[in-house]
Amino acid sequence: MATLTVTITESLPDYNGVSNDLALSNSLEIAGVDDIYHRVITCKDDIPVTVANFHATTGASDSSLDVENVRYIRITNLESSNSVILDLQIDTAEDDSAAADQGAILLEAGKSFIMGSPSDGIVVNSAAATPIVAKSSLVNLESIIVDPLSEDCKVEVFIASVVA
Repeated sequence: MATLTVTITESLPDYNGVSNDLALSNSLEIAGVDDIYHRVITCKDDIPVTVANFHATTGASDSSLDVENVRYIRITNLESSNSVILDLQIDTAEDDSAAADQGAILLEAGKSFIMGSPSDGIVVNSAAATPIVAKSSLVNLESIIVDPLSEDCKVEVFIASVVA
């Protein structure tokens, strides 16, 4: 077991013509990490690729990760000019069956998507454009699919899980 340290830093030198740097940093430590999933994947133009599966029952042929044990997810678009779509498949029933809902976000070139636990970590509510106010409304993320918009692209996937 190890402790994963995640540090995010934003730096903006010479902000508004002033030579004092604006530098912001935030660190997080996740103790008890005993399993990491790391891949750099080449995604072919217009061919969606499932880069991670999350289920309560693991060991299936789909190489799923235990939804209860995952604590950190990062997907980085390694391209310098091409965007991709991240399709977030949502297991609304939380029964390890196929996803019932989805949400999608644009991941621009060079940028990252970061999420904590996929267990009770997401919901889509199309019935009303109001804030979700109860954690009990959140359900499991079932999988993440990368869909290149144009040209082949590379993405990096890093997922950390803790001891069961």
